[in-house]
Amino acid sequence: MQTFHAVAARSTSAAAHKRMPGLLLKILGAAAIGITAFALAGGNASAADLSSKDKKFMTDAAEAGQTEIKASKIALEKNRSPAVKDFAETMVGDHTTVADELAKLAASKNVKLPDGPSTMQNAKIAILSKLDGATFDKQYASIIGISAHEDAVKLFQDAATNAKDPDVKQFAAKTLPGLQHHLEMAKRLKAATDGEK
Repeated sequence: MQTFHAVAARSTSAAAHKRMPGLLLKILGAAAIGITAFALAGGNASAADLSSKDKKFMTDAAEAGQTEIKASKIALEKNRSPAVKDFAETMVGDHTTVADELAKLAASKNVKLPDGPSTMQNAKIAILSKLDGATFDKQYASIIGISAHEDAVKLFQDAATNAKDPDVKQFAAKTLPGLQHHLEMAKRLKAATDGEK
């Protein structure tokens, strides 16, 4: 004869067994949600971990590049010197390529870039756009050619040395020689435009 405890234990065990599939599904469902959340967080970890200085570099680099492009497009319309035209064409082409690379990097880091120059850079471009002839050529060579590239070289040198994110550091290091070359070109352009009357 079965004892009361044995029957109770068997019915408790049977009830637990019937509930098992539902409980198992709940546990598995919760685990799947947790794994998915972890994977999504892991996919954005590089964005969340990007230092504020690295983000600022990317923003400043985008603004600097947009300044070069916008001012150089004006130079293509207003230049008097063939040397200014050649330089401006190179700036539009090279800085557009760099801007595209920076946009891909920013997207991979979940960083939103500005779509134009800073307010101060726009003010310089506005001043340039009011000039004509040899005066325009000289100011373009000085403000966009030399001054803007000196600032860009410093910005990229710092990031190539000090950026925390390896992709940001690599982008800066890869882009820096081109900017240094632009600066040398700008110095030659300024010497040529200073001779204009």
